[in-house]
Amino acid sequence: MNNTKKTLLGLFLSAGLLGGTLASAQAAGWCESGKPVKFAGLNWESGMLLTDLMQIILKNGYGCETDSLPGNSITMEQALANNDIQIFSEEWIGRSDAWNKAAAANKVVGVGAPIVGATEGWYVPRFVIEGDKARNIEAKAPNLKAVTDLAQYSEVFRDPEEPGKGRFYNCPAGWTCELENSEMLKKYGLEDKYTNFRPGTGPALDAAVLSSYKRKEPILFYYWSPTPLMGQADLVKLDEPGVNKDVKIQVGLSKAFHDQAPELVAVLEKVNLPIDLLNQNLAKMAKEKLSSEQLAKAFLKEHPEVWTTWVSEDAAKKVQAAL
Repeated sequence: MNNTKKTLLGLFLSAGLLGGTLASAQAAGWCESGKPVKFAGLNWESGMLLTDLMQIILKNGYGCETDSLPGNSITMEQALANNDIQIFSEEWIGRSDAWNKAAAANKVVGVGAPIVGATEGWYVPRFVIEGDKARNIEAKAPNLKAVTDLAQYSEVFRDPEEPGKGRFYNCPAGWTCELENSEMLKKYGLEDKYTNFRPGTGPALDAAVLSSYKRKEPILFYYWSPTPLMGQADLVKLDEPGVNKDVKIQVGLSKAFHDQAPELVAVLEKVNLPIDLLNQNLAKMAKEKLSSEQLAKAFLKEHPEVWTTWVSEDAAKKVQAAL
């Protein structure tokens, strides 16, 4: 064999070996290649629980290094689009401009249905509309059925700091719903009638609602399910004429992670928490003052019939051993 042929053969062999190395690295998967899986550090109860469940499963079942980065929804969605994080465990699809733009640019992908049957809207305690004889409360807004009726009831929901207006408790600043609700105040012509009050955090919103409820005082606020609050107070969701409130929740993934980690995407596509079971667990979290990680571990121990359907048999054994 002459030198030219030897050189060419060497090049082909090198290319073949290199191709084989690349192929095996790709086949090895995201976690085997040493890349961590970074989650959005969500700050509402169901999102926190889902995040911890997914982290425990990926870490113990599939050998992944995991981390979560704190931040508000919009910041986290932008980080997802940039692949600075890989997983946003409870994405309310279509509600955020940041998500919509990233999806249109093919930078993020929604998979699965971790929660089915979620709701959101503007709520008041039932006693505001119907009264409550047992608690000696008279109905203060007997004809209140829809958001469009609120203009005539601003005095009922009087703002203690601006007595000429009612107070609407919006989401905390930085949440996607805060921007939507601000737009709705304009849309329904309520800006002059109600102050747009933004609590500092989710727990601050909870505290305001439960405090008013216990004191038998009217309160108007945005809320959603699944949450512990729905099991702690009897509330009525106001109708919103002309607004489609069908809620679709998926696991949000960066496009890079979606394309490069098919073995993990196959798990995340199957994640689903039955909503009644989820609400029960979130109520337990609030009542027993559990962290989301403590609740996640308890859930994995108590409900293998739910989560073992998401994972391989081998991964299920590894997760159970770690618990």
